[in-house]
Amino acid sequence: MSAALVGLACILGLAVLGVPIAFAMMLVGFIGFATVTDWYPAMAMVGQLAYDTSLTYSLSVLPLFILMGNFITRAGLSDDLYRAAYAFVGHLRGGLALSTLISCGGFSAVSGSSLATAATISRVAMPSMRRFGYADTLATGSIAAGGTLGILIPPSVVLVLYGIMTNNDIGQLFIAGIVPGLLGLLLYCLTVQVIAFANPEAGPPGDRSDWRERLAVLRRTWGILALFTLVIGGIYGGLFTPTEAAGVGAASALLLALARGGLSLRDVAGILLESARTTAMIFAVLIGAFMFANFINVAGLMRDLQTVIAALDVGPLTVLAGILVCYLLLGMVLESMSMLLLTIPIFYPLAMAAGFDPIWFGIVVVVVIEISLITPPIGMNVFVLRATLSDVATTTVFRGVLPFVGADILRLLLLLAAPWLVLT
Repeated sequence: MSAALVGLACILGLAVLGVPIAFAMMLVGFIGFATVTDWYPAMAMVGQLAYDTSLTYSLSVLPLFILMGNFITRAGLSDDLYRAAYAFVGHLRGGLALSTLISCGGFSAVSGSSLATAATISRVAMPSMRRFGYADTLATGSIAAGGTLGILIPPSVVLVLYGIMTNNDIGQLFIAGIVPGLLGLLLYCLTVQVIAFANPEAGPPGDRSDWRERLAVLRRTWGILALFTLVIGGIYGGLFTPTEAAGVGAASALLLALARGGLSLRDVAGILLESARTTAMIFAVLIGAFMFANFINVAGLMRDLQTVIAALDVGPLTVLAGILVCYLLLGMVLESMSMLLLTIPIFYPLAMAAGFDPIWFGIVVVVVIEISLITPPIGMNVFVLRATLSDVATTTVFRGVLPFVGADILRLLLLLAAPWLVLT
């Protein structure tokens, strides 16, 4: 157990020093495995893991969903989503922030990426909110918080990784993420309303649209609705496996982008290259996570942890509370995907030994990871937004997201108290 804990500390130390988390997990996993066993088995483990991971059929879902999200981003659907949401709620107090959150939810449903959602929607929403005199705290807070929906509302890359690492059905995880994702969107919108009514100057109403304008902009969003229905409806109805749904979604997103015009052959090549880079990065982190998992298994960490928990005689809820606290603390120094891949080999067996449903546990973990995306000192969505809006201070964005963190904590408590929100 001590060797595994030292290895975990080394990974965190290397991450703080700026070493990419994939290489940190590979290095510690390889050296730790060699220390516990021998160098030859460690080298064989590295080669076998790299080979098996690269050729695993279930992992083909990742590049396809990434490709689908990139095509959708290029198609410019984020602009239409924002205009449609604004046409219906823009005239309310805090209406532009509400439009931002709703468009984030819609864009998340086809992009699967939190960072892409925050970066894309900020380009559309921030100029409008500044034109109407919105406070920078509310404007940036709503964008950063809305972006977190990207890792829960399906299709979600993080849920795919969780399903692969724990051998759970990805389709079930996608369906389980819909209600918690919509609940998060609802609580975010209520948060905006509370802020706008408490301080009307922070979120003044925008222009009112008539029904002719509303129907006109709504017709331009049919692509998002059709694509989401095709992918998630196909999985839920048993027409596609998740991998097949990803392939159909990527091809449909390409056709949609071509139909909207402005997509050249060079653009397609650029999207393919960007998708390949992102996929390679995710595969590297995943291989590193598997190497680290092998190390902690041979080091006996899980056996020792279960022995300690049995000796302490604590209940399942205490075990779960300890796991969630660890996630919140790790979220201060690690980004979401790295944190998930680093910790699932440790926490998932503990949760299963405590008797929790694996699908429910996966959704709860993703919600906690969502919170970490907007909490200081390392909130990845905050820093993506800060890079996009160079004239806004980081402290301003963090002040803006604090009310939304409270909404996320409320959602987490609801999911803990009512597991049927996930499992029905």
